[in-house]
Amino acid sequence: MRPRRLKNEINVVPYIDVMLVLLVIFMVTTPMMTTGSVDLPSTGQSSQMPDKVVRVMVQADGGIAVKGDTGKERGISRKELADVLAEERARNPDAAVLIAGDKNAHYEAVLNVLDEIKKLDVKRVGLETVRK
Repeated sequence: MRPRRLKNEINVVPYIDVMLVLLVIFMVTTPMMTTGSVDLPSTGQSSQMPDKVVRVMVQADGGIAVKGDTGKERGISRKELADVLAEERARNPDAAVLIAGDKNAHYEAVLNVLDEIKKLDVKRVGLETVRK
């Protein structure tokens, strides 16, 4: 009788078949998974528009401009925002602050402006929108 020779190889074909079947399963099921969606509320008209407002505009490129009760718009940096708003509040202490963010502006830029305004302890802050 001949002695049996040992094989030093592993047959990987069944493993490849299993991996290809798993790949097809994942490729088919991945598009069917639903992701979370955000349903934003529609904007309506506020009950009463404030008489005196200071508008802080966040432009699409992240720049900031302030328009006070004088009607003159001036571009400022984020570091100057606190000083400019303090000047406007000194002129008009009960003026509300409206943040007008461009729809193409980054959300983070609008939140940074809102955070700076909140640090100044402004009581009346709102987000300006356009009604559809």
